[in-house]
Amino acid sequence: MKLLKGLGIALCLAVLCLLVVATARADDWNRKTVITFSGPVEVPGVGQHNLPAGTYVFKILDSQSDRHIVQIFNQDETHVLTTILAIPNYRLKATDETVITFRERPTGQPEALRAWFYPGHEWGEEFVYAKPRAIELAKEANTPVLATRTELDTAPVEALKTAPVEAVAPTGEPIELAQVVEPPPAATPQPATVASNELLPKTASTLPLIALIGLLTIGAGFALSAFSKRAVRTK
Repeated sequence: MKLLKGLGIALCLAVLCLLVVATARADDWNRKTVITFSGPVEVPGVGQHNLPAGTYVFKILDSQSDRHIVQIFNQDETHVLTTILAIPNYRLKATDETVITFRERPTGQPEALRAWFYPGHEWGEEFVYAKPRAIELAKEANTPVLATRTELDTAPVEALKTAPVEAVAPTGEPIELAQVVEPPPAATPQPATVASNELLPKTASTLPLIALIGLLTIGAGFALSAFSKRAVRTK
């Protein structure tokens, strides 16, 4: 009897572990991050450009093909405040915490959002500003800034997927992107069998399957518990 009860408990614990893993995978996919700003922050993108002090949710746009478009939501995730174009920026060492960097601004001016690094990732998202604003920020901080010629105030979100990106110097002249961001290192070539698998279309999320397994496991646990009680009564 003790063995059956122990097995039932183990199955229930397994269900909890599956649910935790499912949540972790979902967060890693869209890199959902809750961030609290103690003061006003300037952000680029389509939508609101000045965020007052408060709590916000950062996510990668839920798309398999466009992994460098970031959306900022209000705290309860009921409204998208802004959608931002970004490009990868590599760092030598990943950290266990979220890292947000800002551009230097004159005293009294809101900090300008520069990049976002998700915990455990060696590369993050370097944000792109509309070119006129990028030139202003570059002059203020005397450092290059990523820019796009696309009119972000009126551009549809779909336009961000093909928007050209450049880097501008404090003088306003275009420069190489490598002077602003560090590209990820070249990937190590994989065996042909692995490469062919990567060409296959991605399937739907495994979360429903995990949930089904969890429900079946819970049912098995209850069945074992009922069986053990019936066995005790028949003795």
